[in-house]
Amino acid sequence: MSKDLPVPLAPALVVEDDPALQGRLARLLQQLSPDGPAPVVAGSLAAARAAVAGQSFSLALVDLGLPDGSGVTLIAEWQASHPATTCVVVSAWGQEDIALQALRAGALGYLLKERDDEELAHALRSIERGGAPIDPSIAGRILRTLALDAPPAHAPPPSPLSEREHQILTLVARGYSNREIAELTTLSRFTIEDYTKSIYRKLAVGSRTAAVFEAQSKGLLD
Repeated sequence: MSKDLPVPLAPALVVEDDPALQGRLARLLQQLSPDGPAPVVAGSLAAARAAVAGQSFSLALVDLGLPDGSGVTLIAEWQASHPATTCVVVSAWGQEDIALQALRAGALGYLLKERDDEELAHALRSIERGGAPIDPSIAGRILRTLALDAPPAHAPPPSPLSEREHQILTLVARGYSNREIAELTTLSRFTIEDYTKSIYRKLAVGSRTAAVFEAQSKGLLD
């Protein structure tokens, strides 16, 4: 790997029931943060809940098809009880409706197991730059689904966002990181982060992905 992630304050958690994939994802995370704590692995909802009850995690890679339930359930629970844990789905399922369920539950990203290690590593590194990694094969279908589900256009609804917040959220929806948005708008990265927090508060969401989906559903993005 050409660039390491910063050492996390807490270990990462791999929620996956297949031993081979457990090992693959754990090794990948260790390569990304070689000086950080070893990732913890859990093979079921029950094991993941027990792990989270005992310590904090910076990042959780979550499979959806677990032997005792869906990983979406875990993500929704952690969004409420452990919001500091960044959840990213790593699944064999590429259906957009399943991906939307996970993202709406609070997952920051959705990746496919079929991708090679370098592709997964690149996607996970983007989180450190403020990204929300979604597999390209799914992202386009999600956007089309949202467009089809949108109500007929009439008069645009009043927006709770200021003009500057709308500008920043539009750039977020196009995939720009906070650092890149700061360069494009000639504002400081810290100012962009303050605007982003205000957007989250006004839309009652907790992540960049959720903010884009909520704004799309309310007709606030072009």
